[in-house]
Amino acid sequence: MTAHLAPTADGYAPPPGAHSAAPALPGAAQALLDAVLSVASDLDLGAVLGRLVESATELTAARYGALAVVGPDGRTLVDLVTKGGDEDLRATFARHLSSGTGIVPITDQSEEVLRLDDLTTHARFRGFPEGLPAVRTFLGMPIRIRGTLFGHLYLAEKAGGTAFTEQDEVLVHGLAAAAGFVIENARAYAASERRRRWLEAWADLADELQPPAGLDDALHRLVRTVRTVSGVLAVAVLHPGQDDGRTISSDRLDRGVVDSVLDEVERAGSGREVVSFQVGELCVLAVPLRSHLAPPSVLVSVCDRTACPGRAEERELLTSFADQAALALDRIAAYADREELAVISDRERIARDLHDTVIQRLFATGLQLQGTALLTSRPDVAERLEQAVSDLDLTIRDIRGTIFELQHRHAGSVRAEIRTVVDEYAPALGFRPVVRTSGPVDTVITATVRARLVAVLRDAVADVVERADATAVEVELAVVGSEVRLTVSDDGHDGPAAARVELLETKLGQARRQALALGGDLQVLPHEPTGVSVVWHAPVG
Repeated sequence: MTAHLAPTADGYAPPPGAHSAAPALPGAAQALLDAVLSVASDLDLGAVLGRLVESATELTAARYGALAVVGPDGRTLVDLVTKGGDEDLRATFARHLSSGTGIVPITDQSEEVLRLDDLTTHARFRGFPEGLPAVRTFLGMPIRIRGTLFGHLYLAEKAGGTAFTEQDEVLVHGLAAAAGFVIENARAYAASERRRRWLEAWADLADELQPPAGLDDALHRLVRTVRTVSGVLAVAVLHPGQDDGRTISSDRLDRGVVDSVLDEVERAGSGREVVSFQVGELCVLAVPLRSHLAPPSVLVSVCDRTACPGRAEERELLTSFADQAALALDRIAAYADREELAVISDRERIARDLHDTVIQRLFATGLQLQGTALLTSRPDVAERLEQAVSDLDLTIRDIRGTIFELQHRHAGSVRAEIRTVVDEYAPALGFRPVVRTSGPVDTVITATVRARLVAVLRDAVADVVERADATAVEVELAVVGSEVRLTVSDDGHDGPAAARVELLETKLGQARRQALALGGDLQVLPHEPTGVSVVWHAPVG
């Protein structure tokens, strides 16, 4: 028989009896339903765990409740949520669980339900640790997610001093089973949120790392992004194999934490694999930036041991992020190489023009002047022509030195360092000293000899600034055969040259002893018509 709806002013009314209330659930079932609904009302994992413990204590009238979350090995405590007691009690219970002693050690906990009327009668009871309340009744319940142990739910001290009943056990078992699904959903939601944050962070960082961003700036941006998204204590990028052994890019506030783990990071190594380890109370994760063009680097993440429950999941996200960042760093390095190649090509063109056109014309002009000097009968004219030829020869030497610099210039060259040192003193001198180089100074001078000659150059130019009233300084660096020679000359007018020679010999005494040890020498000589010359020479290697 089909029920018919009766028309009313507001539409159609259901047949009689359709509005009868659903039958009331028994008290225990209703309490369990309310508890499950409370636990399932949030997607935040922390809130879910907190409501689970609270619901379990309310469902069984327990005074104390705790949920011990274990790691993938099922033995390591990674989080503890408690109900009843203060933070000190929570910390004490956490140490008790991790210690492997007592009635409920996390390192040797059976996955079966444990219900005790009197905790002190259990065979493994060894007394209550200091700081923990003396409880009697106890109920322990494992929580599994798809057959995998997630943690243990502990309830103690039922109200009124009565024992936990079989009904309490059934209710908590039902709550734990339902909570497993809720926790799984919360973990899946948390994982999706983490992936979303990492993806958004990478999208923002990718825009910031577009060329012509510099490599150093890119690394600092990378560090700040990882630090913000992961929420760890400190993040740094370590550059192994550099001159100082440990060049680091990190936030200034993170340097103390980073420095405390650097030795262990270097000892653990990284190569092309992800490495994780502990240093005291810190968890360290070293992820290689697998770049091909950018310098090899390692992304180092440091967090507190108590704040690393999600490190296994974060490790995969951070590794993927590092791989994407390595591609961006390679793009920046490729752009920088292309820009450098364009500059080098332009320098090569200029060098060819100077060599093929300018020097040839100057050389031809010098030959013409020499021929003209032979035709004149006036000695003064011949002398002036010879001086002009000498000046042209000097100009050709300077141009050839410039050509060599254009063709071989790079950040680590000896020529570049010499000019950098000279430029440092130019403001104090009031003029820029003349620098001349000749020979393969960038290819044959060893690092030891280079360090010595740069030190001598600094001392000699600094002395001109301090003592000499000079209007010109000439620096000449030449490699002839197997010997390198540095000459620093000035036209100082501040007192007799002999006095300056004596003072400089004393000042450069250590430098002379070092030159002698290398098989060379250092001399301080008067410079005509005024000033002094410092002449330093040594074998190139």
